[in-house]
Amino acid sequence: MAFELPDLPYPHDALAGSGMSKETLEFHHDIHHKAYVDNGNKLIAGTEWEGKSVEEIVKGTYQKGAVAQNGIFNNASQHWNHTHFWQWMSPKPVAIPGALEKALKEAFGSVDKFKEEFAAAGAGQFGSGWAWLVKDGGALKVTKTENGVNPLCFGQTALLGCDVWEHSYYIDYRNKRPAYLTNFLDKLVNWENVASRL
Repeated sequence: MAFELPDLPYPHDALAGSGMSKETLEFHHDIHHKAYVDNGNKLIAGTEWEGKSVEEIVKGTYQKGAVAQNGIFNNASQHWNHTHFWQWMSPKPVAIPGALEKALKEAFGSVDKFKEEFAAAGAGQFGSGWAWLVKDGGALKVTKTENGVNPLCFGQTALLGCDVWEHSYYIDYRNKRPAYLTNFLDKLVNWENVASRL
């Protein structure tokens, strides 16, 4: 199936009051994500991956231990990452559902401790990449990945992901990645969406 750019689940200016500007979403969704969709469709045309799901393509083209991934993987994985990234944010504050709060406390000691570990993973990712809350087997873990690599590559379930490529935060935060991550966790996360993935 061809990649398709999903509509944002809210208007471009809906997150501006919570620290992510209309300009950022116009660049990030309309230009960056669209490029992954367009390039991915060109690269899979006429290959064994044409007609496969994004998840199948990501898992099938990931090269364990490779210094750099291939073009099909990069575009498919980033398309998958971004499709979920928009859903992980909400224009209105969302309280953490009880079941998720309990799971975070059991795994990390407290919600604040989870946020500290998640923000540290994102801030500590050298260069471009993502910070993740994943379910690995029965355990919740905080991880980070380089470039477009995501939890599908390791058989994990992504519960929450934050894009730490500069295009995700530079317009609003310049080089202050830690501030962007703190704002994401405190003001933008749609915790109901995260809980639904448990």
